[in-house]
Amino acid sequence: MFFKNAVGHNGVYERMNRKQAILRILLTLGILILINIIGLRFFKRLDLTNDNIFTLSDASKNLVHQLDDKFLVKAYFTSDLPPEYANNRRDLRDLLDEYRAYAGGNFQYEFIDPSKKDDVEQEAQRYGIPPVQVQVLKEDKLQIEKAYMGMVFLFGDKQERVPVIQTTSNLEYEISSTIKKMTSKELKKVGFLTGQGEPDLQQFKRFQEILSKQYEVTTVDISDGKSIPSDIVVLLIIAPSQPFKDWEKYLIDQYLMKGGKIAFLINKININLQSQYGQPLDVNLDDLIESYGIRINTDLVRDASCAYVNVQQQAGFMVIQNQIPFYFLPRASEFDKKSPLVKDLSSVVFYFTSSIDTTLTRSKGLIANVLVSSSKKSGRQENYFMINPTAPVTKEMFNESGIPLVVTVEGAFPSAFGTKSIGVDTSFKGTLDSTNKVVAGKLSKIVVMGDGDFLQDQYSGGNRDNFILPSNLVDWLADDIGLAAIRARESGSKPLDEVSEGTKTWVKGLNLAVPPIIVVLVGVIRWRWRISTRKKLESRGL
Repeated sequence: MFFKNAVGHNGVYERMNRKQAILRILLTLGILILINIIGLRFFKRLDLTNDNIFTLSDASKNLVHQLDDKFLVKAYFTSDLPPEYANNRRDLRDLLDEYRAYAGGNFQYEFIDPSKKDDVEQEAQRYGIPPVQVQVLKEDKLQIEKAYMGMVFLFGDKQERVPVIQTTSNLEYEISSTIKKMTSKELKKVGFLTGQGEPDLQQFKRFQEILSKQYEVTTVDISDGKSIPSDIVVLLIIAPSQPFKDWEKYLIDQYLMKGGKIAFLINKININLQSQYGQPLDVNLDDLIESYGIRINTDLVRDASCAYVNVQQQAGFMVIQNQIPFYFLPRASEFDKKSPLVKDLSSVVFYFTSSIDTTLTRSKGLIANVLVSSSKKSGRQENYFMINPTAPVTKEMFNESGIPLVVTVEGAFPSAFGTKSIGVDTSFKGTLDSTNKVVAGKLSKIVVMGDGDFLQDQYSGGNRDNFILPSNLVDWLADDIGLAAIRARESGSKPLDEVSEGTKTWVKGLNLAVPPIIVVLVGVIRWRWRISTRKKLESRGL
């Protein structure tokens, strides 16, 4: 009798479990179907990322909303791409859908497979979209096939292209900057100052590539004594190695007084890696920059958060190559979290940078903002500059925190030549116009850094933020920071926060202990629930 009751109870119990399981499945399917129906009827994307990197930015929405004529994107994509490339096609289509939704009908796109027809393939190549080779697994064999993964932008009689889309991580910036460039009637000009031993522009290829998406990049030579052209919206003074003459500084000063914007990226120490020694470098700009409330100190910042270098070291009878920290190559990740210029950057690697002193700005009625600082374990080397990466270090060398590395200043700057005469030496052959000297400047902006090398291709270490930072600063100087936020927020993965050894041990122990405890608790709860359910059934006589 007991056996029959137990069998009966188990049968009822199993039928109830089966019904509950079927009910859960049907409920889940119903919810999924409802979500899909709502998603089709209402255009809304849920973005759970910290910086909303998968949501079209306000700058892009405003840009595409202002289109006054048809803007066409032709995406030349092979249809049967391997999964890793097919994802790029899907992400691109999703992004273009968002652009089209906010454009009010003036933004259109189409996907075209050039592999289907010869004339379409020829059209893609005329637009500058080349075929690329991809590896495809077919019939258990790895084969090389031809594929297309590019797009062309058409607006009026203008056209731009992205020959190959290898990643979609920064695609919104690529599209929005192209739209802005093609729809602008005239591009703003950014000028690199030349003539004082600055690096050749070929050293800034990647930086120029980013700038050219929004600006017309040119050079500015003041050796003839002529004023800096008024159509130059931003003047870049990067890593000069020869002293400026007084009349050259006067031309720079007057450009600022008339509302021009300047970035001073000045090296204060001349580094010789062969001798592992540095010497102070004076390009005769200290008095000019100090008149604007900023001083670049003659020192080198060292930081426990730094880049690593390969060195050869003796190990017994062998010479081995090791990676060791080079404290004079700070990897700065302390940014002003309120500034859209830097708040989403990961880290910038500086190349023998000097510190910035901002104490003079307040007395001149100017507003200074420190955008980038050193870490909590940093210091400065002064007077004698030995830069041997294998030299011993002590804790006392890193007893400073938050040393200013990048500073912006804005306001009505006083002229450096208000009561000062303009010295013209005998080497000057031009004609200097000083009759209309401006001593009280218009509202303007400057950027000051003690490093003019970190954004050069050979010294950047391939770190993308080394180019994003100066590009964003140019946008700020040019009063055009809308797309800077897009460029920065997709700059790459974020570094993990540094924690103490005690915290690491505690987290490890937690990871080892918590999972088994959870499994045991779930088992106990489930066991008690089954006993409770069985007692209820028995009480009902089932």
